[in-house]
Amino acid sequence: MRPEPAPVVALRPRRGAVRSAIVSLRPRQWPKNLLLFAGIVFAAELGDAARWAEAAAIFIAYCAASSAAYLVNDLRDAADDRAHPVKRDRPIARGELSSERALVLSAALAAGALVVAALLGFASLLFILGFVALQLAYSLGLKRVVLVDVAVIAGLFVIRAAAGAAAVHVRISPWLLVCTALLALFLGLAKRRGELVLVRGDRTPGRPVLDGYSLRLVDRLLYGVAAATVAAYAAYALTAHSPWMALTIPFVAGGLVRYLVLVHRHDLGEEPENVLLADRVILGCVAVWAVVSAVVLAAT
Repeated sequence: MRPEPAPVVALRPRRGAVRSAIVSLRPRQWPKNLLLFAGIVFAAELGDAARWAEAAAIFIAYCAASSAAYLVNDLRDAADDRAHPVKRDRPIARGELSSERALVLSAALAAGALVVAALLGFASLLFILGFVALQLAYSLGLKRVVLVDVAVIAGLFVIRAAAGAAAVHVRISPWLLVCTALLALFLGLAKRRGELVLVRGDRTPGRPVLDGYSLRLVDRLLYGVAAATVAAYAAYALTAHSPWMALTIPFVAGGLVRYLVLVHRHDLGEEPENVLLADRVILGCVAVWAVVSAVVLAAT
């Protein structure tokens, strides 16, 4: 009996050097750094042009620092990525971007980010040093430790929120930092759940840390973290500039409940950015929350 032929996998055409470098920077992930504007927004300093310039500068710095970390991560995981049905298309895994060029580009981006942060003050420099160090620790090992991996992701978001406030020299509510950590933890756990479902359903090679997770564990944590997120946001809203911020609580709760529904009923969550940008209900909750928050903050 003749053996069945191996399945043919269609690969995308090879990309040029510039295109490969741009793809490796993962610009689709840069919207995460919009959190750096939280400080100036929630401090109601929207009319201060100088502070907006500082916020824009620190946003650019964190985009550069994030991309530098992604390059290091892809260099370390190149061998594993080649066996993954999606990640094998990354430029470094495909050999489109050499290790030497990736290292030089990563170092240049990191150096530029540090320079910009230093110009914004010592606190900003410390925050971005911590951000880069935590990103490297995640890529070099922490992403393989159960629960620590999602905790690190949450920590990176907290650094972003705190760094944004430090760059524009405003105070940010501790409750907002708690909300940021819990929401990032929620999305990280939902991502792990989506990856678990994918691995079990298609027998797709998954990240090593998934061996320490189970759907039961992740589901319990998801519900607990979602409830804690709503509670923390309620605490922020009730102690914010105006008690009218409490009007935004239902939209936060509604968005989280909708996300849980999508995660459980449709096994989504592996790519949070796609869920957040594609679901009309979540987009509606975010839009109404943003409008109400803007009106309340502008009136205080």
